[in-house]
Amino acid sequence: MGKTPTGKNTSGRGQRDLKVKVKTARGRKLSSTRWLQRQLNDPYVKRAQAEGYRGRAAYKIMEVDDKFRFLVPGARVVDLGCAPGGWCQVAVKRINALGERSGKAQGRIIGVDLQEVEPIAGVELHQLDFMEDDADDKVKEWLNGKAHVVMSDMAAASSGHKQTDHLRIIALCEAAAYFAFDVLDDGGTFVAKVLAGGAEGQLQQLLKQKFTKVANIKPPASRSDSSEKFVVATGFRG
Repeated sequence: MGKTPTGKNTSGRGQRDLKVKVKTARGRKLSSTRWLQRQLNDPYVKRAQAEGYRGRAAYKIMEVDDKFRFLVPGARVVDLGCAPGGWCQVAVKRINALGERSGKAQGRIIGVDLQEVEPIAGVELHQLDFMEDDADDKVKEWLNGKAHVVMSDMAAASSGHKQTDHLRIIALCEAAAYFAFDVLDDGGTFVAKVLAGGAEGQLQQLLKQKFTKVANIKPPASRSDSSEKFVVATGFRG
């Protein structure tokens, strides 16, 4: 008997019958239909809906933080490309942004995105391009100091060409890393999504120059057929 991501035991009996089947609608690409069917059958999607998170990505940052423990009470956090807000929702609870855990330090989280994001209790949301020249100064002003954590789940718009998409997300991740160098306090942590594909070596070398430890992790919530992984750089050397 196995366990689902919700922790409930299941024998697996009847799972095939429970799966949602999506008929190919006229005008919809086969790839879109496959994505929709996978999405509807994804236990993490169902869990996110049941637990009030804005997407399955919330469980990725949970699992990464469970291993590396950077979202601690009192931490000052910046979430780049934060829409729709799942990572922010997780961080609010773990850093005690709402001050609900008495006797624990109260953290702060700044969420920035190019688009407007629906309000999240405990999160300061700003519509901002983090690549702007003065973006780092603005964030430090909003935080009233430097950050303990900079995290990014950003991905460039897909071109449909695997190598091109890989290069785009590596470039985006490098830009996020340089932003982190400007806003992180000594000892801080940088977490970002990357796509495996061969060009991430330069990014790894860049991070190793600035952090005491650089690790890669593919959390269980990341789909097995996805090339995504997460780089976690800890111990920023300033």
